[in-house]
Amino acid sequence: MYTFVVANQIKNVCDFYAITHRLKTLPRTGWIDCGIQSDRIESVAEHIYGTQMLALAINAEFDLGFDISKVALMIAIHELGECIIGDIPATGSVVTKQEKQRIELEAVKKILGGLVNGSEIKKIYKEYDEQKTKEARFAYLVDKLECDLQCKYYDESGAMKFDKLTPSDIQRIRIEKWKDRGYKRFSDFWIGNDIERVFEDEPLFKSIAEYIMKHDVFK
Repeated sequence: MYTFVVANQIKNVCDFYAITHRLKTLPRTGWIDCGIQSDRIESVAEHIYGTQMLALAINAEFDLGFDISKVALMIAIHELGECIIGDIPATGSVVTKQEKQRIELEAVKKILGGLVNGSEIKKIYKEYDEQKTKEARFAYLVDKLECDLQCKYYDESGAMKFDKLTPSDIQRIRIEKWKDRGYKRFSDFWIGNDIERVFEDEPLFKSIAEYIMKHDVFK
């Protein structure tokens, strides 16, 4: 199958793997910032895996007909920049969303620069970032829903408690709003926030998120 091997290409493959290997041990800092009471915090690589599995299940169960191979690749690479810049959480960030996108793209260019077909992978990364195709939108929504499920997991395991968390000022205001509605679990706030702000015009994802909020998933 392989007629020749170029030593430099082998090095490129190993270098790429070595830098992406960092995601296996890079914790999701958003959970740390929330004050999760757990000995082990989810890594970025685990989040990627969970999002891919969730995308496979939703696409198959509801017969959505998306190019799932493309979706899986988008999910696999959309966190690539974090190999260099680390995991910058969406809330309480010290940089704007636009600045975060810019420095992530620069990091991705650097990571993919050594691969012969790195430009093709970069196109998929930019497609996700621009959110103009149905696969990119689906990948984004699944990414958010996976966070909701992970939050539910922490909540059900007793790792998330209102009085133990250290939310940002914006989060604190939203939390108080949800507490006033009678919700007692942090995951109610987290998932409810996505229902209102992310899934508002997405009936399928809204329905799944509402189910997650109302039912124990991991017990």
